[in-house]
Amino acid sequence: MIYNRLGKSGLQISRLSFGSWLTFGKQIGDNSAEDLMTLAYDNGINFFDNAESYAGGKSEEVMGEILKKKGWRRDSYIVSSKVYFGADEGKKNLKPTQIGLSRKHVVEACHQALQRLQVDYLDLYFCHRPDKQTPIEETVWAMHNLIQQGKVLYWGTSEWSAQEIMEAHMVAQRYNLIGPAMEQPQYNMFVRDKVEVEYNQIYKTVGLGTTIWSPLASGVLSGKYNEGFPEGTRLGIEGLEWLKDRSLAEENIKKVRKLTAFAKELGMSMPVLALAWCLKNDNVSTVILGASKNIQLEENLKALDEQEKLTEDVIEKIEEILDNKPPHPAF
Repeated sequence: MIYNRLGKSGLQISRLSFGSWLTFGKQIGDNSAEDLMTLAYDNGINFFDNAESYAGGKSEEVMGEILKKKGWRRDSYIVSSKVYFGADEGKKNLKPTQIGLSRKHVVEACHQALQRLQVDYLDLYFCHRPDKQTPIEETVWAMHNLIQQGKVLYWGTSEWSAQEIMEAHMVAQRYNLIGPAMEQPQYNMFVRDKVEVEYNQIYKTVGLGTTIWSPLASGVLSGKYNEGFPEGTRLGIEGLEWLKDRSLAEENIKKVRKLTAFAKELGMSMPVLALAWCLKNDNVSTVILGASKNIQLEENLKALDEQEKLTEDVIEKIEEILDNKPPHPAF
């Protein structure tokens, strides 16, 4: 495993990490979840990503039981939660105070996550989306106070714009508070603008770390949909029709077919190529893997070694196939 700093912070985070979205407490059983976390940990992964909204809080409960059972030293791994959407899977029973980024919900969601994960503190705590109804000052103060209380070590954002992230930093500077250390954006061969263009300047100005999600575009970049739509995949989960419609665009499938053939020429699988491509971006602190089977995770871990095959010529060939490189920002 390779480790590097999370942005400008001193936190050493594994280049590959493991997330539980759509799997823990929903798509796979608890024993499979334990097997996957154990495989990840034994291969040097030290960051396990979670959120209050994943499986309505069940995902954190499953992960918490595994962490308790395994008995790994608390200082050997990093665990996260996210706050915004609330912890009710159906989203029908949530009261107004159980969602958003108000001080009340930020603090209470933190306490609830600690209980579900069975830990004394969160290493990383993300604002899962921006909250237009709450003053940014209130959220920054709430995060700062949680850090002062030792309940959170680093806080960050997820799917915030560069402007919103900088607003949080300006508030932190104004009141001498701790600002966000990291952002969790979607990033893959099909979704590139935020990581490659929008955040370009703030990597330098505030030392933004990134924990990217969906590096395989919900499995589309694994090549599994090249010949159709197999049963039992995450895109078939009820309630994720929006993901299916967006991810399975025919144009993208055509590109994946070409990329799969090119990956074979390079002597690697399609998912390994897609993950190695993400790892080649120096502004990506860690790539969050999602898997429902050990064999998938074992294959994905090969990306660390295979990224060396992505020379400038190989990257250029990939860009020709993708034909979606964002224009370089003009500053």
